[in-house]
Amino acid sequence: MDTDEVLDLMRSVAAEVITPRFRALAEGEVMEKNPGDLVTVADHESEVLITQALDAAYPQAVVLGEEASAVDPGLVQRFMAADHGFTVDPVDGTKNFVHGSPDHAVMVSEVKGGETVRGWIWQPEHGTAWVAENGAGVFRDGERITRPAVEEGTPPRGATSMWTRRGQALGDLPPLVGSWVCCGIDYPRLIEGAVDYLVYSHSNFWDHLPGTLMAAEAGGAYGHPDGSRYDAHSRPGGLLVASDPATLRTVQAAWPDEGGV
Repeated sequence: MDTDEVLDLMRSVAAEVITPRFRALAEGEVMEKNPGDLVTVADHESEVLITQALDAAYPQAVVLGEEASAVDPGLVQRFMAADHGFTVDPVDGTKNFVHGSPDHAVMVSEVKGGETVRGWIWQPEHGTAWVAENGAGVFRDGERITRPAVEEGTPPRGATSMWTRRGQALGDLPPLVGSWVCCGIDYPRLIEGAVDYLVYSHSNFWDHLPGTLMAAEAGGAYGHPDGSRYDAHSRPGGLLVASDPATLRTVQAAWPDEGGV
């Protein structure tokens, strides 16, 4: 499937099973995978449809869907070991979706040899598409987008979805503000300049492989707080994403000695 075909797939699936349920979820269509971790019938149906299409087009690839991984823990390991794979986040920002916020998205990435080579974010309620290809840039609705570096001497502004770190400062940097609680919104907002870096406590592949590719293609940088590389072979851990390499180094240097997020 070419890049436009994958995006068309995401749009059509969202139009079929996600948007009709926005602010119209029926009783019994919202469940908990774990306490506070919501999932809806739209998540399940969207993932099945996208996965079926990818499986048909790429029968040798491993498709790692967020909901499938919840019932098949070995799927993550098979994805990490595969030469070719895809990630699917069928409704990123499920809590936002459940509570009637338009800040949710469908996300897909393609990985070859452990490297993310293509990424897609479709924001159905905003009607905005983000697409990136390794070495070819990131595009918002067909327009190439780049992110200027933070000016030297300007303290970078950070955001996080972590309640425990909101309002806290990393070293001498300004206090962290709340993010949009949806990676499919956070990464585009970073690229557009709303904030200069993002702090995450988890680095699930379906949440972050599309966005980290986009951030890098826009001129940004990313990695674990200890400075180690993040890619499709990384183990779970915190993640920092910045508008430019210098800002990433600044945030990593300000990270507290106690380590974890």
